[in-house]
Amino acid sequence: MAENRTFTGLLAATAVGVYLLVIAGATAAITDAVAACRGWPVCQGPVTLAEPALLIAWSHRLTAVAVGVLAIATVAIGLRTAALGRVKAALVVGLALYPVQIALGAFVATSGAAGGLPGAHLGVGMAIFVAFVLALAWHLEAETGSENEAPVDDLSPAPMPDDASETPKVSSSLSTRERVVGTASAYFRLMKPRLMWLLCLVAAAGMALAAGDELTTRTVVLTLGGGVLAIGSSGTFNHVLERDIDKRMDRTSERPIATHQIPVRNAMAFGVALGAAALVLFWQVNVLAAALGLTAILFYSVIYTLVLKPNTVQNTVLGGAAGALPALIGWVAVEGSFGLPGIALAGVIFLWTPAHFYNLALAYKDDYEDGGFPMMPVVRGETETRKHIVYYLGATLVGSGVLAALTSLGWLYALTSAAVGAVFLWAVVRLHREQTEASAFRAFHASNAYLGLLLLAIVVDALAV
Repeated sequence: MAENRTFTGLLAATAVGVYLLVIAGATAAITDAVAACRGWPVCQGPVTLAEPALLIAWSHRLTAVAVGVLAIATVAIGLRTAALGRVKAALVVGLALYPVQIALGAFVATSGAAGGLPGAHLGVGMAIFVAFVLALAWHLEAETGSENEAPVDDLSPAPMPDDASETPKVSSSLSTRERVVGTASAYFRLMKPRLMWLLCLVAAAGMALAAGDELTTRTVVLTLGGGVLAIGSSGTFNHVLERDIDKRMDRTSERPIATHQIPVRNAMAFGVALGAAALVLFWQVNVLAAALGLTAILFYSVIYTLVLKPNTVQNTVLGGAAGALPALIGWVAVEGSFGLPGIALAGVIFLWTPAHFYNLALAYKDDYEDGGFPMMPVVRGETETRKHIVYYLGATLVGSGVLAALTSLGWLYALTSAAVGAVFLWAVVRLHREQTEASAFRAFHASNAYLGLLLLAIVVDALAV
């Protein structure tokens, strides 16, 4: 058991180490390091603070040596202790590709990053990372998974509570001021304000990538203002459409429409007004931003809420498109057209969504079952869900590496992605071991921290270029 835990820790550390090398090699800063050090395996010249590119090159190569030693130790222990053949196969593939990666790195250094060598170097690095992530996911599944889970076949919603009348509940003991404040608070909660800060940060990162230091105040205000209103409109429609299901679930039973604080007709009018105002602001930016804003509202309100969420176990995965659209809105608000960096940022958000939300689905598994939603833990079990969190976390980190390769983002982005990604992975490994509601919430908050800090790093790096 102790050796298994040691192997798990080494495997996670190896995956993080490989990712650090990948993300470092994908940043624009490494290009200067290549120019500063054309020798291999050592660089010529003194390493001083006056020569930061040379210092970067040496750091990159020394880290590669340390990660290589770590990978050898991990594979050696894994071949002796891992229970599954596919874990051992993934380890062997990852280690076998490492010399290939070293050889490509040597060619990149001596040729000055000519031709397609940097792309091949990055691609092999990502393949090594994927191999170790798969080994980790499969090993954790074998080590901590339960074979006695019984996925739910009958997803009939729980019975409606006895007090589910449509009559608004108003306390006669409240003063006029308290009623006004309570009503205003209820309308504000309809807008799902807790989603706003992160989605607005996604749009801000898209704008920063597109504009760099030429971003105008007008574009920022109109785009983020439209985004806040669009999120509020989508959230309101979601409250309206799920009002009956909300009454069956503990976490949503106190929502304003479920408790009849706000009549359905008023909420619909509020949602339409917010959506119309959002489109007016987006239209002031450009037509494409307005079209994407309308698409975001309709996708979350109709496609996700009515089609995906109640009907498919892949609802969380496909629903990630709703969170990815703000990245495209931010990009086109500046450029007026689509671009690869904006699409790559949207891809990162799309891949991050399951790694983020599956933690919440684990914490509220019984609630989602009562609501009749085919969430992954309900339909396929908690073991499978935890494994998919590792899958999508790995995919998110790969997507972050692709974004670095397509942009001029520097070392702040690279170090942030590696450091906070390591914390996220640590929380997920603890989730596998502890399998508690507290550990699920810990991983959920770690996922929020990862994306929030990554987006801030993008904004700072992009605006500083």
